[in-house]
Amino acid sequence: MPLPVSDADRAAMTHALRLASEAAAAGDVPVGAVVLDAAGSVVGEGANRREQDADPTAHAEVLALRAAAASLGSWNLQDCTLVVTLEPCLMCAGALLQARVGRVVFGAWDEKAGACGSAYDVVRDRRLPYRVEVVGGVAEEAAASLLRAFFHPLR
Repeated sequence: MPLPVSDADRAAMTHALRLASEAAAAGDVPVGAVVLDAAGSVVGEGANRREQDADPTAHAEVLALRAAAASLGSWNLQDCTLVVTLEPCLMCAGALLQARVGRVVFGAWDEKAGACGSAYDVVRDRRLPYRVEVVGGVAEEAAASLLRAFFHPLR
C-alpha cells in the first residue's frame, strides 16, 4: 500500500521542480529540494550547485537541510519532510539520517546511485538507530524528464 502524499508534498515538489530547472539553467544537474516543517511550511530549499560552487557536497538536499536547520535554529529536523526531485544519493541519505529528518518524498528513482530504496536503502537500514519514512515516485515523470533533457546533449 503506497504511503500518503499530501497537498503540501505536491506543492513542495512543484517548487523543487522549479529549483531543479534553475540548476539546469546554471549548468548543474537539475535537482531541487525543499524542506517542510510539521505544518507543511517551507523552511529550507536548495538546488544543485556543485558546478557553480566547485563543491562536491553542494547537492540540493544538503543545501536545503542547511537552510532548514538555520531557519529553525536546530540541526534536529525530526518533524520535517525533505521533498526532492531525485532519490537521494549515499551522501544525502547520510545527511538525512544525521539531521533526523522524519520523511523524504522524492520524484525520480536513481537506479545507479539512489540510497532510499533502489541501489541502496540506507535510510531504512535496521542496523542503524534512526530510520526515515520514504515516499518515492511523486511527479516522477516530470523529474525524470528534466534529467533526461539535461543529460541527452552530453551523451
